Amino acid sequence: MPSKDLYKTLGVSRTASDKDIKQAYRKLARQYHPDVNPGNKSAEEKFKDINNAYEVLSDPEKRKKYDQFGDKWQYADQFAGAQGNPFGGTSGFRNAGGNNFSYQYVDMSDLGDIGELFKGFTGGFGTRTKTSRPRQGRDIDTSTEITLEEAYSGTTRLIQDTSGHRIEVKIPAGVKNGQRIKVSGKGEPGMAGGPSGDLYLVVSILEHPVFHLNGNDIHVDVPVTLIDAILGGEASVPTPKGKNLALKIPAETQNGKVFRLAGQGMPEVGKDTRGDLFAKVKVILPENLSEHEKELFKQLKESRHKRR
Repeated sequence: MPSKDLYKTLGVSRTASDKDIKQAYRKLARQYHPDVNPGNKSAEEKFKDINNAYEVLSDPEKRKKYDQFGDKWQYADQFAGAQGNPFGGTSGFRNAGGNNFSYQYVDMSDLGDIGELFKGFTGGFGTRTKTSRPRQGRDIDTSTEITLEEAYSGTTRLIQDTSGHRIEVKIPAGVKNGQRIKVSGKGEPGMAGGPSGDLYLVVSILEHPVFHLNGNDIHVDVPVTLIDAILGGEASVPTPKGKNLALKIPAETQNGKVFRLAGQGMPEVGKDTRGDLFAKVKVILPENLSEHEKELFKQLKESRHKRR
């Protein structure tokens, strides 16, 4: 079966930037994620291919090797070393003319299909096959999106490992956007008895229509009536946990004034500390004024002019 072109898998060109590759991966990962396509085997395979392609192309060193060696990029270092000195070992050999030269045994089992390339160097001698060394499987990244409320309180996600098993991953309260959560031993299986790699769940926090995150701090606009802004009053401040907080508004509070509510922000993972909640006053002008109310504002205007 012909190997899959990793660039075509992500739908990008070979000259694509790191940003282009990341954007393409996120778009496809959302489209083919097992949670979005339950029971769809085709989508599951596509999701695996997408993660495999991103794992290689998002790493500058791996991408460079892939561009040069294609699907045999994993053997790039061995290939380069053998090309530089295919007979550079310590074992002696004497030819018919009496001249000495040396050669080394090349482990073809380590090189896979690319070992065929070395037959031209060795002519069928100076090679032997031995049992492959144990190798750890590759680490795998998979992505998920959560709401800001889920990041605030913590949540769980069901994801699928490389063997097709669905596992529950706990996402801690206070998780950061882009944070990778490690699931040990659930990555690609090892070779020749080697340990499996790890699976990493990459968390993306969705944009929120009300709250804005800045590290562990949360920012929110709070509507305040013109009357309360002038005379003083009380405003209701929303929080990600769903319970509003009462905020005292002093008299003559200006539009855009920011109040700090200490310890009401995002929790810090693994610590008993939280960020702060910053409430920004947004003064709401009155509408549909009655004639009496308009007259009162006229009197206020005239009074202010007299004081100048």
